[in-house]
Amino acid sequence: MSQKRQDFPSEEDLLIRTLAVRYPPGYRLETHAHDWSQLVYATEGVMQVHAEQRAWTVPPHRAVWVPAGVPHWLETAGSVALRTLYFSPALKRPEPGLCRVLQVSPLLKELVLHAIRLRMLSRRQPAHLRLIGVIADQVESAETLPLSLPMPRDPRALRLAERLRGDPGARTPIHDLAAGTGASKRTQERLFHGETGLTLGKWRQRLRLLHALRLMSMGEAATEAALACGYDSPSAFIAVFKKTFGATPGRYRFEDSSEQPLRPAAQG
Repeated sequence: MSQKRQDFPSEEDLLIRTLAVRYPPGYRLETHAHDWSQLVYATEGVMQVHAEQRAWTVPPHRAVWVPAGVPHWLETAGSVALRTLYFSPALKRPEPGLCRVLQVSPLLKELVLHAIRLRMLSRRQPAHLRLIGVIADQVESAETLPLSLPMPRDPRALRLAERLRGDPGARTPIHDLAAGTGASKRTQERLFHGETGLTLGKWRQRLRLLHALRLMSMGEAATEAALACGYDSPSAFIAVFKKTFGATPGRYRFEDSSEQPLRPAAQG
């Protein structure tokens, strides 16, 4: 009986559950929510997670924190390998907070992969409790990366936002894009600033940078990504990228953050 209890802990004893899954290119996981908070770590591929009126771009070797009860959906760009840890409400840490993209340290990476191999962590096993404590510490201390795009709520602004998201590199003037949205360019400027905290120009710039990051994470060169996102020259793109993310595209395009951690320039 004791062996069975150890191999198959009760639901009450579980503090962390895990999941390893691969999604194909262009896959969309429809809106859902979990009773447990989750840390979704991308070991390969790029995904976007949508929740709380924001869209988070998650490159390889970063993770997104999704608190319990938050409705969210995700879509993949290319094949994506996910390693997910689910944290029981009984654990009471890490602090739920808000959705955010986290820098995965070398230690956190190995902890996640080790937990995946164990499949589930129980309060009944002292070794598991020690491991859970270190995982929680690492998640709580992980740096938040500026990889989110706030979405407006007003239907008129949302229509314009979706037009811009449909072609991030388009050079079409905002005045023309605003036509048919139910609001003038001036009104759109007011709506975007009031509902996203960004001017319309800054919002469009962040959209383009996150799209470029997505392209580069899928193997595109910085020059190609810059042109695809509407920049006239790679140098202008690199300057804006570095100012926003605290590193040049060349430095950002490494496969494993455990080798060269990115220091974000700003929160978002």
